[in-house]
Amino acid sequence: MLWALAASTGTSYAAWQLVWSDEFAQADGTSPDSAKWDFDVGNGSGGWGNNQLEYDTSRTNNARIQGGQLVIEAKQESFGGKSYTSARMLTKDKWSWAYGRMEARIKIPRGQGIWPAFWMLGTNIASVGWPTCGEIDIMENIGKTTEQGKVYGTIHGPQPGGDYNGGAGVGGSYTLPGGAAFADNFHVFAIEWTTNQIKWFVDSIQYFTATPANLPAGGTWVFTQPQFFILNVAVGGNWPGNPDGTTVFPQQMLVDYVRVYNYVAPTSI
Repeated sequence: MLWALAASTGTSYAAWQLVWSDEFAQADGTSPDSAKWDFDVGNGSGGWGNNQLEYDTSRTNNARIQGGQLVIEAKQESFGGKSYTSARMLTKDKWSWAYGRMEARIKIPRGQGIWPAFWMLGTNIASVGWPTCGEIDIMENIGKTTEQGKVYGTIHGPQPGGDYNGGAGVGGSYTLPGGAAFADNFHVFAIEWTTNQIKWFVDSIQYFTATPANLPAGGTWVFTQPQFFILNVAVGGNWPGNPDGTTVFPQQMLVDYVRVYNYVAPTSI
């Protein structure tokens, strides 16, 4: 369902008007709202394309409501032929949006090999594939000690021979001051996505902007179509590396809310 068809609640956020949210206000121990969220179950192709080690489930062991928050829990246990479990939730085929302010208030987990993310993929992924569908990474973190105060915002899309990504310059990062770790407190991670522009924020701080001018030679700006949300905690993978003897399990990502706003142009008086 496109944001343009969603009913407004009337709540405003500066020049943005709330059109969709999940406040995770259900009973403790219940599954996330099935009218809003589904699950990718298993390990995908090649560990979801990243050599991730976890088996993602739809069990409340791995994703549940607790104290008005969503808990995504990565556990060290034998399940589905893997040594770890976690959850990978998504709004695919339920809710999607083209443009808006997308934000979530999250307290991320920590530890070597722990990879929490709040991100989006194009709804046309089944027909055009990745990366042509486009990917917007609103927040990613790799939990090793030297990265616990740093998050990344990135876009992926097609260019000849592959995709463009953070390594090609279409991404940015934000580091908390004073050596603080993101896992110590909740923070608001957001993008503001408008025509030919995406801005990334941590709390009230804008730290990166992407436009078509940022793309490498031959890259195509594909961020004109609806995208759906994904919330997940991966274990291991090409980027974070695998857990080691310092990694403590279980690890939890706590999500206080997820909200989507539609831009409302100012009116002259």
